[in-house]
Amino acid sequence: MKILAIDTTAVTATAALCDGEKRLGEFTVCTAMHHSETMLPMIKELLRSCSCTFDEVQLLAGSAGPGSFTGVRIGASILLGLAFEKSIPCIGVSSLQALSYNMSGISGDFIACPVMDARRGQLYNALFRHTSECITRLCEDRIIMADQLAAELAQYTLPVYFIGDGAYIAKAEYEKGLIPPEQLRLQSAYSVAQTALRIYESTSDKTVFEPQFFKPTYLRASQAERERNGLK
Repeated sequence: MKILAIDTTAVTATAALCDGEKRLGEFTVCTAMHHSETMLPMIKELLRSCSCTFDEVQLLAGSAGPGSFTGVRIGASILLGLAFEKSIPCIGVSSLQALSYNMSGISGDFIACPVMDARRGQLYNALFRHTSECITRLCEDRIIMADQLAAELAQYTLPVYFIGDGAYIAKAEYEKGLIPPEQLRLQSAYSVAQTALRIYESTSDKTVFEPQFFKPTYLRASQAERERNGLK
């Protein structure tokens, strides 16, 4: 199954083309958040470089959030535009779960702790336990203060790896946390594709992947909505 996956939820913009678990190609840009300008040309060049036409793509996958409000909306718009135009099933995956998948090749028993900067000392976060057999989600996606996360992590005896653009914020509160190399720490569309593939294969009713069922995940109101309601 050929899968086209994207992630625009953070500063990193990334697109990947996979054939099942095989990565055919992946483009990543980490310079600035101009995803509305860069993502479609990136997808076009990715397909061209892999000698693949859009008609060969069988599944679309994208990070549905949480993350930058603008980034989440850009990714959702691109994904849904392509899905509706080409009548291709699409899957929105948790950006935090995809980050956790970055660590799937690391041996040992440990806690993957994806953390994305949500500003004001807050982090978008979830926890996943990795073993040689499987990855187990330990909590739902959430927004949490960095010091609260540190207090929770102190209860674990396993090594904790921080992944995502909030890694150093989390590390400042929980010094025992480990930070992997950048190629494992930043968003990867390949991880989005593989997370989506597992969801697709484990779901019997494929109609749930029709584009009208795709829902972005924000976890909190936007800044404009908070200001309108008199909230910080």
